[in-house]
Amino acid sequence: MRNTLLITLLLAVNTIIYSQNQLSGTIKNTDSQESIISANVYLPQLEKGTISDFNGAFTLKNIPDGTYKLIVSSVGFATLNLEISVPSEEINIKLKPSAIEMEEVIVSTPFHQLQSENVMKVERKSISELNKKGAVNLSDGITQIAGVESLTTGVGIGKPVIRGLSSNRVLVYTQGVRLENQQYGDEHGLGISSKGIGSVEVIKGPASLLYGSDAIGGVLYLNPESYANSGKTNAALESDYFSNTLGYQTSLMAKTSGEKLKFLARGSYASHSDYEDGNETRVTNTRFNEKDVKAGIGFQDKNYKADLRYNFNRSEIGIPEEIGVQSKDKEPLLPFQKIDNHVLSLDNRFYFQNSSLDFKLGYQYNNRKEFEEHHHEEEETEEEHSEEEEEASGEPALEMHLETINYNLKYNLPKFGNFETIVGVQGMYQTNTNFGEEILIPDAETFDFGIFATTHYHLENWDFQGGLRFDNRTLESIAYQAENDDVVEGIDRSFNSFNAALGAKYQFDQKFIARLNLASGFRAPNLSELTSNGDHNGANRYEIGNSDLENEQNFQVDLALEWRNKHFEAYINAFNNHVSNYIFISPTAEIIEEEPVFRYEQANANLYGGEIGIHIHPHPLDWLHLESSFETVTGKLSEGGYLPLIPANSITNTLRIEFEGSNTFSEKYSFIRLKNVFDQNNPGQFETETKGYGLLGAGLGGTIQFKEFSLELSASGNNLLNKKYFSHLSRLKPDGIFNIGRNLMLSASFSI
Repeated sequence: MRNTLLITLLLAVNTIIYSQNQLSGTIKNTDSQESIISANVYLPQLEKGTISDFNGAFTLKNIPDGTYKLIVSSVGFATLNLEISVPSEEINIKLKPSAIEMEEVIVSTPFHQLQSENVMKVERKSISELNKKGAVNLSDGITQIAGVESLTTGVGIGKPVIRGLSSNRVLVYTQGVRLENQQYGDEHGLGISSKGIGSVEVIKGPASLLYGSDAIGGVLYLNPESYANSGKTNAALESDYFSNTLGYQTSLMAKTSGEKLKFLARGSYASHSDYEDGNETRVTNTRFNEKDVKAGIGFQDKNYKADLRYNFNRSEIGIPEEIGVQSKDKEPLLPFQKIDNHVLSLDNRFYFQNSSLDFKLGYQYNNRKEFEEHHHEEEETEEEHSEEEEEASGEPALEMHLETINYNLKYNLPKFGNFETIVGVQGMYQTNTNFGEEILIPDAETFDFGIFATTHYHLENWDFQGGLRFDNRTLESIAYQAENDDVVEGIDRSFNSFNAALGAKYQFDQKFIARLNLASGFRAPNLSELTSNGDHNGANRYEIGNSDLENEQNFQVDLALEWRNKHFEAYINAFNNHVSNYIFISPTAEIIEEEPVFRYEQANANLYGGEIGIHIHPHPLDWLHLESSFETVTGKLSEGGYLPLIPANSITNTLRIEFEGSNTFSEKYSFIRLKNVFDQNNPGQFETETKGYGLLGAGLGGTIQFKEFSLELSASGNNLLNKKYFSHLSRLKPDGIFNIGRNLMLSASFSI
């Protein structure tokens, strides 16, 4: 089936040659009339762009007839958004100097707007920006975004938490397709390397209108790195060192682009020892290794664009249980996971007169193996562990193969007055097959189908956006025998849901923006919640599913206010999220296999809170940046008690300095950051309260330019005071295991 699908994807890349349109122009400084070099020129509807040359001139070829948004941006200037018609005469563009940071186009929402023009508030950060602040991996890096935290098992396993919701309630998109890799499990990480990811976008709140089931809490949208500009060839060698885990990661990239064809390839490797906590004690078996390969082939003509991407990721991750052998070895001990994840995607775009058709196909193959410990003697050495690991390496206790086919067809209708409208269908076919002796979830098939329509209405100061969607999910599983010899009957269930979203944005004088969004979302119960019956090793409990569970259905109200000028920015985000039939796990008085028994139940829940932030860059000290953000979320069950895994309130203060660059040494910066996490005095059932803590971080860096070569250097440190602390979202906290201590990161990137 895999070979047939690959052939189908490749055949879909058909090309038709059309007559060419060319868009040319010049970009200058409004005040000085000087040409602006290396300004970004981008047509978001075509996903086509270039940069201006030394004379401020630019040229874009193979442009279809029609009317398009043209976005022009450059560091130190206000981003300009204008409408152009093609064919067009040469255009002259002038940018106004500004201290406000350059805006980016948001990809995760349907109309590819600038952030300031988007009806739905979306957080966007470049991966390079997150890495410069000392992120060990992708799940660690996203915690720097207000409202986003990570549910961790050591440093190798992390899952995004958006405003208190995680696992199957947060949908992850990569290469334009939804990531499916058994993400229901607390001890399952993202399975994606940050190398080869260009930026991350976060939708905080229900996004079922755009993405269907599982986007009830939000979306983490990972944008792959872009191809080289037309006629250019680039290569880069990146390397990072982490003092705490004695870890390193190396990545090599090469890409080249012609007028129509583009190629990209990247290979990465990372390896980490057990992390050291604030007591200078290594947490046994938190070591992990990762191999990652990414490749892409792009084609673009006047009326057709294709992007074929492939990502292979192999992760070997230790599963920590207790503090034991102290070692700097990097090979995982038993128990550990070995996970192979393949993602193949093809994005086809067909451009017509003032409309377009977008057809995405995706195929994923996830092979998850878990190797468990046999009965060890208490005094067993690490060498004996390693010998037993070798003996067991060919016989995993658990092996699951998850295969997923995704499709997403969207038609962008011709613009009608001030209305832009998109209609589409999305779906998924998925199979889960067991090969090991242990079964966490049964062999099963999943069918998803969704149909939706969304429209955007633009006025001078107002923008409105709304839409409707219908989804159906069918789950069929095969009966199996559980560890306690019970027979778990197969299920054949169908879940349906209608959802809607409505939002409004008001903008006054390019300074004040107010957004109000109302949205519903849903999540069908997953196979684990419906059919599990067995010992859950990572959680030290015996879990029993409930085949009668219904959809989770939520409704969220989100209000976002922003004020910005040349020297000051501030925002306030507030939300209230009501979830009907919230699924949670509850203990019984039973004991099976010497473990306490937990069963899945449902009740209504409510989450509320928000984020507040300011950014000051005073004139004439435009190089000085003072940033502060506060985030809070509270989650309660309607029947009483608090929800589990709700992050504690926190405030982050950052002082950042951007030094003036020269032709040789540019993009110089330094920062110092203090994150204060408050006490979590509202623990969920089976949780305990968690004391607050403060973490100090700092860093500096810059770029050295050698004509066609550049060397980017950075150094950063987290938890510089080596604090002993527990994160409320650490799954190692119940075992009395502290989080990571002081960690210094040194990075170098050499590119041509």
